[in-house]
Amino acid sequence: MQVKTTEQKRTFLKDVGNRYSEKRRGNRMNSRVRVRAEWEAEGKSASAEAFTRVVNPYGCMVILKHSLELNQRLSLTNLATGTSNASVIVWKGNPRPEGWEYGIELVAPDMDFWGLEL
Repeated sequence: MQVKTTEQKRTFLKDVGNRYSEKRRGNRMNSRVRVRAEWEAEGKSASAEAFTRVVNPYGCMVILKHSLELNQRLSLTNLATGTSNASVIVWKGNPRPEGWEYGIELVAPDMDFWGLEL
């Protein structure tokens, strides 16, 4: 069994981090933005207010009290700006006391959707 030195571990973690940052299309920013999510559930319209933890020009991480599925299509409305965008759930995290964590991708992102300099 090979034991890695602290420096080897740092180099490895840096390389892994660089690999993932190269895949990102835009800068991420920690930001709590109030949003409304609307979707179809069992043939009926459903909606709920939620908030973001992280935003970027192409999507966000949102906290929502409802359990939804991966690839679920949503309409996401930024309640501060009133703008809406079609979106899809691309990642589902674990349930937390305040709700589920979701990675949301904006389908046709408007670069000013969040009203922030990103």
